Amino acid sequence: MFRHLIAPFHLTRFSAADAARPLNYLDVGCGNHMPQVTKKKFPAWNYYGLDRADYNVDDADKAVMAGYYRVDLATGTLDAVPDGFFDIIVMSHVLEHLRNGLDVLDGLARKLKPGGRIYLEFPSERSLGLPSMKGTLQFCDDETHVRVYGVREVANRLMAGGLTVTKAGARRYWLRIVLLPLVVPFKLLLGRGFEAGDFWDVTGFADYVFARKPLA
Repeated sequence: MFRHLIAPFHLTRFSAADAARPLNYLDVGCGNHMPQVTKKKFPAWNYYGLDRADYNVDDADKAVMAGYYRVDLATGTLDAVPDGFFDIIVMSHVLEHLRNGLDVLDGLARKLKPGGRIYLEFPSERSLGLPSMKGTLQFCDDETHVRVYGVREVANRLMAGGLTVTKAGARRYWLRIVLLPLVVPFKLLLGRGFEAGDFWDVTGFADYVFARKPLA
């Protein structure tokens, strides 16, 4: 219930001023119907998706996309994606599935316009010490996770590519934290099990890095 009332955290990083502009937006890892979710919140944006396969992406999602790049980032290239084109790039919980993630960041930096922004989110080093739970609370709960990335190395790689890091650290979605005391009895009342995502923010499961490409 609450999941459908709360916007994904990465979409809360953008302002009402952003919403009014027809920005070119690239979602790297665009599954779980994120095209429709994003366009509902930011209808003026030109939504482009990139993924290696259709993960909960249906015809309705494809209908709202301005473009769709089918790329396996572990083995393929970003050649089909135009350089200097995107105002915003988001890659949320994709990096940890890639051994070559830092090289991918180099490529994505080239896709940003001057002044463009990139938001990256990934499991934190803290997640290695968390208990296992359905939906991934401990890093190795997901067998497709292949590498733990840290804020420092991600930030350093972006800065080496000429970007300026504007904010970074533990992801804390305070609205979800405030609502957690309501979520727990609600799920108990309905006899529904808890999922790891219910506890991501209170445990510090994920980190993020937000960076901007200079205008000059």
